[in-house]
Amino acid sequence: WGTEKWGNQTLIREFILLGLGNIPEVQVFLFLLFLAIYIVTVAGNILIIALVMANRRLHTPMYFFLWNLSCLETCYSSTILPRMLASLLTGNRTISVSGCITQLHFFGFLAATECYLLAAMSYDRYLAICKPLQYAICMNGRNCLWLASGSWISGFLGSTIMTFLVSKLTFCGPNEIDHFFCDFTPMIKLSCSDISLTNLVTLILSAMETLIPFLLTMTSYVCIMVTILRIPSMSGRQKAFSTCSSHLAMVTIFYGTVIIVYVMPKNSTLRELNKVFSVFYTVLTPLANPLIYSLRNRAVKEALRKVLEKSIFSHSWRKQRMKNS
Repeated sequence: WGTEKWGNQTLIREFILLGLGNIPEVQVFLFLLFLAIYIVTVAGNILIIALVMANRRLHTPMYFFLWNLSCLETCYSSTILPRMLASLLTGNRTISVSGCITQLHFFGFLAATECYLLAAMSYDRYLAICKPLQYAICMNGRNCLWLASGSWISGFLGSTIMTFLVSKLTFCGPNEIDHFFCDFTPMIKLSCSDISLTNLVTLILSAMETLIPFLLTMTSYVCIMVTILRIPSMSGRQKAFSTCSSHLAMVTIFYGTVIIVYVMPKNSTLRELNKVFSVFYTVLTPLANPLIYSLRNRAVKEALRKVLEKSIFSHSWRKQRMKNS
């Protein structure tokens, strides 16, 4: 049913995603856990999007990039989790080859865009702390728009090239992907075509879309740390560090797990833990974004408090009005 003949070979029309295990009791627990994570992730990121749009105090470059990141994280988690939840709920782990390539495209597009956005946000913090007199000129509305749109366009173009090359490959068995989503490496291992060109182009694109933004991000933070250490007062150092601590936490979680999964040499232990570490950058990073920025950011907490106070006041006023009438 999931194959068709092509010459002397049997072509695969469906893949089987092996997921995170096959124990029924664990599947129920994982479904409830990931459903809760998905609901909190989407609700939290949409809340940040709404707060940034509604509050004029948050109409600054830093929160403009945070707005873009929250939009991205909402789409990112929606690329991975709904399909994963459906598999856990129904037990159906099959996915068509075209569906798998589509998921790979959006995953690659959004992951690359996140790398660029994190680099843009670190540059914003670099200018704010290291070059405060030039900040208003360098991070004007036009430049912010160029940085954000450039991140989205670059991520999309790179992923489109990779997806095009993967779509030209032939898959003729086996058809089991030892992962919970359609990632590049476990997917092309199943191809019976020559994958040398695909691997080469993907390696070059990966360097452009992950290594370069990572180096730019690290360079920004080295300069930030040097500048902070030069501040004479402890309170001044704490205030400067607090403006970038939330973003630094996001960078650490995202790049830390990406490096473990894709860069570190695979011994038997790391290979078995690969899927577990993949959960961090595909599932927990989108969840961490609203939690970190809402719990650690004073301006976001203040905006949320005002919205809640306004909502409570409006509800009380309507209730009192109905009572009087």
